[in-house]
Amino acid sequence: MQAKRTSRILRMQELVNKVGYAKSTIYGLVKEGKFPPPFKLTPGGRANGWFEHTIDEYLQERERENV
Repeated sequence: MQAKRTSRILRMQELVNKVGYAKSTIYGLVKEGKFPPPFKLTPGGRANGWFEHTIDEYLQERERENV
């Protein structure tokens, strides 16, 4: 039986604290395709978020690349 994946949604401030990058760095990396892009929390809305599991996977991949 496969466990159900649950994940929190991170807003920018939590993301900055989790990854240690400045907002401008995050947006620059997203633009370059080197960081997971955010998604709109509501259709047509302004609020963006990232699933925490997506960011965790990104950080694990970065760790594997630097070993």
